[in-house]
Amino acid sequence: MADGFLIPWYATAFRGDSFEEALREIAPVALRYGATEYWIYRRYDDHYIFQQYSLFEDPHDFERYWYGPEFSDWRGEYASWYTVPVVYVPMKLVGSGRLGPANGNGAPGVSPARAEP
Repeated sequence: MADGFLIPWYATAFRGDSFEEALREIAPVALRYGATEYWIYRRYDDHYIFQQYSLFEDPHDFERYWYGPEFSDWRGEYASWYTVPVVYVPMKLVGSGRLGPANGNGAPGVSPARAEP
């Protein structure tokens, strides 16, 4: 299973929408560093809270992304747009599932993923 990483962000006042666009700029860069997937969530109850998730097969690839020139420059450029400190959280995926396309008999398929022991 891949290692997951969460970066919790809190945008500063009046910068929620702009910060969302900035996150959409930097999050896909993780794919160039070996991430297999990424997500950005924005809370409905507090529009200044964002959570950036990414999955990496090798956790060292996340560190290359986090400390790489693109993310370092991005954090410098947008430093006043979010509160500090920002501390990422390594996570282990222990299970997941999703609805898949219809199976042969027309019923929706379910594709459960199993965690490694």
